[in-house]
Amino acid sequence: MRKAASPVMLGPPHNHSMETPATFFLVGIPGLQSSYLWLAISLSAMYTIALLGNSLIMTVICMDSTLREPMFGFLCVLAAVGIVMASSVVPKMVSIFSSGHSSISFSACFTQMYFVHAATAVETGLLLAMALDRYVAICKPLHYKSILTPRVMLGMSATITIRAVISMTPLSWMVSHLPFCGSHVVPHSYCEHMAVAKLACADPMPSCFYSLISSSIIVGFDVTFIAASYILILRAVFGLSSKNAQWKALSTCGSHVGVMALYYLPGMVSVYVSWLGQDSVPLHTQVLLADLYLVFPPTLNPLIYGLRTKQIRERIWSLLICPFHNSSLCS
Repeated sequence: MRKAASPVMLGPPHNHSMETPATFFLVGIPGLQSSYLWLAISLSAMYTIALLGNSLIMTVICMDSTLREPMFGFLCVLAAVGIVMASSVVPKMVSIFSSGHSSISFSACFTQMYFVHAATAVETGLLLAMALDRYVAICKPLHYKSILTPRVMLGMSATITIRAVISMTPLSWMVSHLPFCGSHVVPHSYCEHMAVAKLACADPMPSCFYSLISSSIIVGFDVTFIAASYILILRAVFGLSSKNAQWKALSTCGSHVGVMALYYLPGMVSVYVSWLGQDSVPLHTQVLLADLYLVFPPTLNPLIYGLRTKQIRERIWSLLICPFHNSSLCS
């Protein structure tokens, strides 16, 4: 039978006046206060690119009736998730770095935590779906439309969303129901669950362990099938007779793998460092890694997945440039 950890726990089991803080205070990036202005400027620029780029891709795909292949549907959803992911954290980060407004309410903190984790879980599922789409398009082109039907696409999207909700709802619930009777200062730039859970005056290990296991299972499953898809794609590409076709396919796959590496590596390193190397890795490095995988993918996705796609690039050109020129120049 577990003993009470502190006198606070001896009182009524749900004494919210003592256990639930009204406000948390986000530190930002500990140790890098001298760089806050540059961080604010950089984040603002990346957020602007993410908003404009992802909004433009969503607009083009939704407006153009010719962009109805599964890949464009996944791109549209990925753009929406990118906006949600960036908007969940970047405005608050910029506020901290530029003006020092570090307070965040209890409910806003856990709302942010939920959207961050749910959006990341959806994004990794979308990256898997897009890898499978490329595999079918390149390795089984004659069966592309019969395999990836609208019904299959809808089922994949629903499965990705349900998986994110089912896996992340228990985590947010566990952390939000911990008693917080000590410090309310979060040594992070957003409400990252490990940083918040460690402030509790009860044992945070169950929620931290759940986070580690669920993240490892989801990412491990998705990365395994993404890697298998691209290995099969590369085998098919090297079997092409045209060197130009080989180069184009390798260039596209290489850029996709680069974005995935920027997404998965900082995220998983951040998770495992919090568990295994928190004493050996500087805190500001841990926070930067956690920030990196939330900010970079929404910024780079429109450039890598959108502008490098010929059909989208042509539609964006006609949408932005043609209204100001003679129509013959845009044909």
